[in-house]
Amino acid sequence: MRLVFAAAAFVAALSGAHASDSFDYYVFTLSWSPGFCDAGGAAKQPSQCAPGAGQGFVVHGLWPNSAIGPNPEDCGGGGYVSGAALKLTDGVYPDEGLARYEYRKHGTCSGLDPQAYFSAVKALREEIVVPDLLKAPHETLKTTPAALTDAFVAANANLKADNMAITCRDGELIDVRICVAKGLTAFAQCPKVAGHTCHAASIAVAPLR
Repeated sequence: MRLVFAAAAFVAALSGAHASDSFDYYVFTLSWSPGFCDAGGAAKQPSQCAPGAGQGFVVHGLWPNSAIGPNPEDCGGGGYVSGAALKLTDGVYPDEGLARYEYRKHGTCSGLDPQAYFSAVKALREEIVVPDLLKAPHETLKTTPAALTDAFVAANANLKADNMAITCRDGELIDVRICVAKGLTAFAQCPKVAGHTCHAASIAVAPLR
């Protein structure tokens, strides 16, 4: 991995935040906008799904995850998110509303304050390399979950298939989930996540709209 992971952890340390003991690793989820929109997302995020929006991968979340048992959620204390913290989400989440919701539901369980949490999200978004074939497809791509996994593994040093999952719905790519260690310095093994990757024989990657 490149040093931006360490930089994200350094930002968190400077803020006086600390990792919570209530989880084992993070799941960093990149939502494929066209698939999300086809699966009913247009009603939730009309601007993201509008014709001409041109949205591809956007951050859905950075989720504290437990290796065994339920994952922590809604840990309290997430009522106020400063404008400076929200500025870090520009071009990362599809809108500020989702960013606020994600901090309240998931970020509050990380032990990080909003500034540190969104700094980590932004650093991870900049660090994870999207394979070339998924950067701006303008026609439907027919492939397999295994091929998408291989493409991400090839594009990201040290990433392995057991660090991630491809999710699908109705034969379409919905999101890519990548497990990251609590210290934000390495990818994490996560059988619970990787075991739920899409097992369809084929998968469609809907084009940008």
